[in-house]
Amino acid sequence: MNELLISLILILVKLGLIFGVVLTMAAYLVLAERKILGRMQMRYGPNRIGPGGMIQPLCDVIKLITKEDFVPARADKWIFLFAPGLTALTALLSFAVVPFSPPMTLFGREIPMVVCDLSIGLLYLFGLSSLAVYGVVLGGWASNSKYSLLGAMRGLAQMLSYELSLGLALVPVVMTAKSFSLTEIVMAQSTWPNMLQHPLAFIIFMISITAESKRTPFDMPEAENEIVAGFHTEYSGMRFGLFFVGEYINLIVIGAMTTVFFLGGWNGPFLPPVVWFVGKILFVAFLFIWARGSMPRPRYDQLLRFGWKVLIPLALLNVVITGAIRLAMNG
Repeated sequence: MNELLISLILILVKLGLIFGVVLTMAAYLVLAERKILGRMQMRYGPNRIGPGGMIQPLCDVIKLITKEDFVPARADKWIFLFAPGLTALTALLSFAVVPFSPPMTLFGREIPMVVCDLSIGLLYLFGLSSLAVYGVVLGGWASNSKYSLLGAMRGLAQMLSYELSLGLALVPVVMTAKSFSLTEIVMAQSTWPNMLQHPLAFIIFMISITAESKRTPFDMPEAENEIVAGFHTEYSGMRFGLFFVGEYINLIVIGAMTTVFFLGGWNGPFLPPVVWFVGKILFVAFLFIWARGSMPRPRYDQLLRFGWKVLIPLALLNVVITGAIRLAMNG
């Protein structure tokens, strides 16, 4: 009974820490993106509220909470209200299987630095990434707006086009680690990160995850010059804010996935493992912000054609070559 109670308390403490840290990181990633893009475009970012604009995220939250929560007259009300929460929830649930560091010893007890070390952690992440698109599709469909519906259909087609190449890019990673557990995948990179062992898989993964997350330059579901704001056109107040929060939590999830699968996870010299892990996540987030400020948006047909005709064949070829090399090495 005592063991069960202690395990439950540890899980609740981990969940609380993850919830607080991830939401804080998401809020300040918004500020960082606005300031970095401002510098890239030769202007200042937010710099008025607090030292260097550091209190700006709090003001943004207050503004969204106090705005009117408007529901269109002909919208499907309950689905319309439910969709933004689904987007943010699926992003948060992804952190349940992400290992932040090797196990720590506290009071003579070994504590794993992950909420739930599933043996099929990679499949769990894929399942949640597939569910995330439901928030986009349901929000766009329930709004009863042609612009929102177009954005939702774009998001669905984009997810279907790049989900396969994303999965195939991770097959060589699983071959190397011989496990679907994220902890085992990180431990298999103690000598060399998978980015160096599987460079083609890394490139395919980065392109696919950018398209799947609808980040610029693949932000077709909310292309403002074509469909106003896409799937969240009719949203206001904190429900729009939930879509916004979900996007930046998802950016942290992408950074964590990239770190675990290709950048060696918590492995690194001199600094504590958690510092390495968070630093790599922030580095990946910076790359995505940099891409947003410097890359043009392609046409939608070009995006889909590139996924089906270039990335998927390349990913399949990479799986075959990796399998042949590993078979030859084992033989």
